[in-house]
Amino acid sequence: MTDVLLVEDDPLLREATQLSLERYGYEVRAVSDGQAGLAEFRERVPDVAVLDVMLPRLDGVALVRLIRAESRLPVLMVSARTDPVDVVVGLEAGADDYLTKPYDIPVLVARIRSALRRVTNTARSEPPEDDPVLRFGDLTVDTASMDVHRAGRLLDLTPTERRLVLEFAAEPGVVLSRMTLLERVWDYACGGDSRVVDVHVKRLRVKIGHERIVTVRGFGYKLAP
Repeated sequence: MTDVLLVEDDPLLREATQLSLERYGYEVRAVSDGQAGLAEFRERVPDVAVLDVMLPRLDGVALVRLIRAESRLPVLMVSARTDPVDVVVGLEAGADDYLTKPYDIPVLVARIRSALRRVTNTARSEPPEDDPVLRFGDLTVDTASMDVHRAGRLLDLTPTERRLVLEFAAEPGVVLSRMTLLERVWDYACGGDSRVVDVHVKRLRVKIGHERIVTVRGFGYKLAP
């Protein structure tokens, strides 16, 4: 059974979300503040975490940073804040996805399933018949192991970042639109926020080299061959 850590300070929303997710077959550990969420995470690492941004004792942004320092598990942030700055801050802290309140439970479930599929697909990727290692200057992408090296150094990438690199590496020089990346990497296009792509590309550039991913204004991104 999939273990979900839910950190939400609104008691009514926390209870309603927990009950709804349990009806979908998830095992849910629900707590009301960031410190309790951190304690639950460290006691037993969940399969996925759903964190509110505005939390007492330890806010969601600080919590996701602490989680990300110890684990690559998928993290979804939820918040009533819709300002682009808040979305960017949450994603740059290490969240894989960002969902604004009020949200429908089926949408939350779809996002959870999508996040879990990315992890599963990364773990189960099968090597191609030919050479699985793709090379782009000092960057090497092993499509069998999903390892990415830069100048011989293994990069610490999240599952989402690995999937993103793989999509770019599969079609070097080809412009991939934000909607295409949402559909391929996050498994959704309709209802997806393109800022999720922009922030993850920004984070990825820091790791693989800013010059490696080129922005094509009005279209999307491409990997420089």
